Amino acid sequence: MGKLRPGLHPFWNLLLLLWTLLNCSLGSSAQGSGEWTLWGSWSPCSSSCGRGLSVRSRRCIRFPREELCWGNTHEYRLCQLPDCPPGAVLFRDLQCALYNGHPVLGPQKTYQWVPFYGAPNQCDLNCLAVGHAFYHSFGRVLDGTPCSPGSLGLCVAGRCLSAGCDGLMGSDAREDHCGRCGGANDSCLFVQRVFRDAGAFAGYWNVTLIPEGARHIRAVHRSRNHLALMVSDGSYVLNGNWAVSPPGTYEAAGTRVVYTRATGPEETLHAAGPTSQDLLLQVLLQEPNPGIEFEFWLPRERYGPFQEQAQALSWSLRQPQPREVEPQPPETPVAPAAIPPRTLTPSADPCPPCPDTRGRAHRLLHYCGSDFVFRARVLGRLYQAQETRYEVRVQLVYKNRSPLRALEYVWAPGRCPCPPLALHQEYLLAARRLVSSDGTQDRLLLPDAGYARPWSPAEDSRVRLAARHCPV
Repeated sequence: MGKLRPGLHPFWNLLLLLWTLLNCSLGSSAQGSGEWTLWGSWSPCSSSCGRGLSVRSRRCIRFPREELCWGNTHEYRLCQLPDCPPGAVLFRDLQCALYNGHPVLGPQKTYQWVPFYGAPNQCDLNCLAVGHAFYHSFGRVLDGTPCSPGSLGLCVAGRCLSAGCDGLMGSDAREDHCGRCGGANDSCLFVQRVFRDAGAFAGYWNVTLIPEGARHIRAVHRSRNHLALMVSDGSYVLNGNWAVSPPGTYEAAGTRVVYTRATGPEETLHAAGPTSQDLLLQVLLQEPNPGIEFEFWLPRERYGPFQEQAQALSWSLRQPQPREVEPQPPETPVAPAAIPPRTLTPSADPCPPCPDTRGRAHRLLHYCGSDFVFRARVLGRLYQAQETRYEVRVQLVYKNRSPLRALEYVWAPGRCPCPPLALHQEYLLAARRLVSSDGTQDRLLLPDAGYARPWSPAEDSRVRLAARHCPV
């Protein structure tokens, strides 16, 4: 180490010290690594359609004897353009075709070349000579060439790489269950439950609401029952309307639902999500429910509303079919003066008059011979084939041989059932339970010329009196 010389100006002493330190530094074996420049801008996409690559680069700045910078000089990211039109020449085919008609293996012989995918390195340009049993490798394919037909990987510098969720080729960044790239599953909650309601009758039962934004949806059960899926407008995606759908992939709520049914009694539903609207998972019961496992991941902000909706929906309510409810009357009647006068054209009633079903004997016959007697309000009516289906809200139960739910469907034969039920009116109904031979249908049937009286306090007294005269 050099020494400061007495008598020299302090500036020259400092300069001498710096020169000595620099000489010592240059005499050592290594001085750490260099430093990278800033990344350059991304290049245009390597492809004009479909999937391709964009690249950017940087340089390592280092002094003599410094080590090289740690990292890559180039970085590649995936660029996704609109799909290539039908019949477009594939990128690898185009590279092989560049050698058509050019001597390759000799000065005289030329060949036509097409891609060959059976070689060990799929990122080499291996081309098969048309009409011959050999292929030739022309070196590496150009960056951005698909590794193989249908592959998500692209060739980069002779290696097959896939893009991480950050779009960078070769990146190990992955989405967490919440859909965040590189996240730690802390922005969503995991919902995992088992629906164990055994069900008192065959039909559709609600299992769970799957809210908008749900991801990684899974449901599985092992029985002869069938999972059903309904969208928010009341239409079924699969296994609705008492019909069993084939296994396969179904589009619903902005995601693909994979429905599988094994040879044994097992069904599964899987969907990656996220869902773009609420879904309702149901089960079509044909035998006692052994348990339906379901799970999904839900954004934290949606968990509270999901809990409230789940309680309001009341999972035990049976929902056999999507409802088509006629509009409710306005709460406040519109004053006659507000309605513009119009002339009504009488039209013939297409339904013939119903037979008279009044009398004590008729009441006793149907009360004693029925499975259910209850007071209900008619909410909706739907004609299906040669049947009429009423949706009713049960208000009071006088007689029941199996449980009744708050909402039920009552079926009547024909499109002109007798007696007819008016919308938004309350009735005393006597219905029978009708179960199909294969156990797939469990209905409340209002027989033709059956018992359906408008409810009134007097009718309530009469039906209670009838109950005393039925044989035990």
